[in-house]
Amino acid sequence: MRRSNLPAELNRFVGRAAEQDEVARLLGEFRLVTVVGVGGVGKTRLALRVAGALQKRYVDGVRLAELASLRDPELVAHALVEALGLTDHTVRTPREVLREHLAELRLLLVVDGFEHLVEECAGLLRELLRGCPGLTVLAAGRRPLRVDGEAVFGLTPMDEPDAMALLTDRALEAGAAVPGDRETLRELVRRLDGIPLALELAAARLPLLDPVQVLRRLDDRFRLLDGGRRGALWRHRTLRTAIGWSHELCTPEERLLWARLSVFAGPFDLEAVEYVCGGPELPADRVLDVLGELLAQSLVAREETAAGVRYRMLDTVRAYGAEWLAALGDTERMRRRHRDWYTGLATWWELEWFSARQAEVAAGTDVALPNLRAALELCLESPEEAALAQHLAGTLWFYWAGCGRLSEGRHWLDRSLAMPGAEEVTLHEDARLKALWVLGYVAVLQGDPTAAVAALHECGERARITGNEVAQAYATHRMGCLALLSDDMPRAEELIGGALATYAELGELNSNVLMGQVELAMARVFQGDLEGAVALCAQVREACEERGERWTRAYALYVLAYAALTGGDHGTARELLVECVSINHAFHDLVGLVLALELLALVTAAEGDAAEAAVLQGAARPVWDSVGVPVFGSSYFNGPRELCGRQLGEALGEDGYALRYREGLALSLDEAVARALADRGGPAGRGRTGQEAARPFRRGSSPVPDTRKPAGSPTVKGGEAAG
Repeated sequence: MRRSNLPAELNRFVGRAAEQDEVARLLGEFRLVTVVGVGGVGKTRLALRVAGALQKRYVDGVRLAELASLRDPELVAHALVEALGLTDHTVRTPREVLREHLAELRLLLVVDGFEHLVEECAGLLRELLRGCPGLTVLAAGRRPLRVDGEAVFGLTPMDEPDAMALLTDRALEAGAAVPGDRETLRELVRRLDGIPLALELAAARLPLLDPVQVLRRLDDRFRLLDGGRRGALWRHRTLRTAIGWSHELCTPEERLLWARLSVFAGPFDLEAVEYVCGGPELPADRVLDVLGELLAQSLVAREETAAGVRYRMLDTVRAYGAEWLAALGDTERMRRRHRDWYTGLATWWELEWFSARQAEVAAGTDVALPNLRAALELCLESPEEAALAQHLAGTLWFYWAGCGRLSEGRHWLDRSLAMPGAEEVTLHEDARLKALWVLGYVAVLQGDPTAAVAALHECGERARITGNEVAQAYATHRMGCLALLSDDMPRAEELIGGALATYAELGELNSNVLMGQVELAMARVFQGDLEGAVALCAQVREACEERGERWTRAYALYVLAYAALTGGDHGTARELLVECVSINHAFHDLVGLVLALELLALVTAAEGDAAEAAVLQGAARPVWDSVGVPVFGSSYFNGPRELCGRQLGEALGEDGYALRYREGLALSLDEAVARALADRGGPAGRGRTGQEAARPFRRGSSPVPDTRKPAGSPTVKGGEAAG
C-alpha cells in the first residue's frame, strides 16, 4: 500500500503560512483536529497542504478520504476502507476491518467533506480513535464533529496581502495580464470577502473582463463567478454551488433564519436577531438554537468587538440569503423590521449618552454603524418616510458630534432634509426641526457658517411658528456657538445665555445643555473673565461626575486648563489637559482633541521644553486638516498656537522650530496622543539641548491674542516645514 494517496497540487499554494503552522501545531497536541469554515474558504486545500508537509511524522503514512459525493450514511465506513486501500472479502463489517487494520498503525487520516454525514462520521471516528491509539484525524468541513478531544480550527477568509497574491497568481495562470490598478484589485478582494474560491473564479474572468468590469458585475456575483475548472469537485465549480451546498444541509428553520439575517449589513447581536428575525415560523425562543447551528456550520461568524460579542455573515453568504428572502417575498417587511430595531436603538442610545454608559454607547454605535446606514438608506428610499429619516439622522447627533463623524453626519442630515416634500410643515415637524439644529451644529464645527446660518435660521423660524420652544432654544444655542467661533464673544454670551435660560425653564438637561455652559465659559474666558469661566466649568464638572458623563467633561477640562495656564499654574493645566486628551481620543472627537493638543503644546513650552512643544504643534496640524478649517478661523481659539509659535521661534530658531514641527507632522494620531500622554518626568521635559534650555519661556503668558490676525506655523515648502 502506498504511504499516501494525497493528490498532487496542480497550481501554486498561496499564503496561509500562519494557518498552516497553527494546524500543524494542533496536530501535535490533539488526535482529532477539525478545520471548519464557510464554503470556498479553502479548508480542503489547507488540510491537504498541512497533511503533505507532515508525512514524515506518521510512519505509516497519510491517507485521504473524500466523503462529499456520498449520500448514504451507511457508506461512510466503506469509503474509509477504500481510502486506506484495503481489500476484504470476508463477512466482517467495514468497521471491524478498520479497527483491526488501524490498531497498530501510526497514521494520519484526512477526512474531507463530511458535513452532510456528520452523525455517522462522528460516531465512526470516535470509535476508531478510542481503539487505535496511533491514529490521528485531520477533518475538513463546515461544522465541527463534536467528538470528545476534538480541536476545532476556524478558517477565516484570506487577509488582504494573501488574497491579492492569490488573485494575481490565478489571473496570470488564466492567461490574463497582471492588472495594474492595485486599488481596484483591493476593492475586488474586499467585495469577494477574501474567499479563495471566489477569488479564483474571479481570476478566471480576467482574460475576458478587466477588474473594473468584474467589479461592476459583482451585484450578481453568483451568475458572474461561474464556470469552475473541469475536474474540480462539483460542489466547488461555482460560487453559487459552493454556498448552495451549505444551504442544502440546513434545516427549514436554519434556511429561514439565514434568509432573514441577510438584512443585516454588518455585525449584529442576539437581541437584534430575536426582534428582526423572530416570528410565527421562527419563535424568538428558537432563534438562539438556530443561530447556534448556523454558527457551527460557519455560515455565521462570532466575533469580539469593543461593544461585546457580535455575529456577522460574509457578504457572499449574505447575498445568497438575500436571494432566498426575495424568493419568499419577504424582503421589504424584514428591512422595515431591521430599520425599526436600529431606530429604536439609536433613540435609546441618545438617552444613554447622558450617563455613565457613554463609552458603551460610543462603542455600540461604532459597531452598529453599517446597520444604521442601512436603516437610513431605507428611510431615504421613500418620500413618505422623510420624517423618519430626519428623526434618525437627528437622533444620532451625539455620534456625529461626539465621536468624530461630522462629515458622515452632514451627509445623512443633508439628504434627509432634501427629500421631496420634506420641507413641508407636517405632523412630524419636530423631526425636521431636530435635524435642522443638528445640521447647524455639525456645520458650525466643520467651519461652514453659510450652511450653519441657513439651517439654524430655518429651524428658529419654523420652531417659532409651531411653538416648539425646545427646538427654538437649540437653534439659538447653536447660533451662539457660531458667534463664539466667529470671535463675537458678546453676541455668543448673549445667545448661549438665553438658550440656557430657556433650557432651565423647560427642564431640559442633557449633554448639549452642559456643553452650552462650557461654551458660555469659553466666551467669558476669552474676554478675560477667568473667575466666571472657572465657576461655570466647575459646575459642569460636578454635574458630569454625578452623571458619569465624560464627553462634555473633557471640554470643561479644556477651559479650566486654559484658565490655569493663564494664571501661571502649569502643573494643573497639564493634569487637566492630559485627561482631556485621553477622553477625546477615546471618543475619537477630533475637535476636542486638537484643541487640547495645541493648548498642551503651549503648556509644554511654558514648562521649558521647546522641542517637545514644537512636536506637539506639528502633530496637531494634520488633525485640523481632518476636521475642517484650522482653529475655525478664530483668533481666540488660535491664541495658544500663535503665542506658542512666537515663543518657539525665539527659543529654537527658525530652523530648529521647523525641524521639530516636521517631526510632529510625521506622527500618526495614536502616536501623537501617546506623545501627549507620556510622563514627562519633571518640568524640564525631555530632549532639550543646552541652547534650548538657555531660552526659558515667559511663565504665565496669556493665550488670549493681542491681534485678530490669524497665527501661523512654520511655512511648508516642498512638503517640509521651513522657518
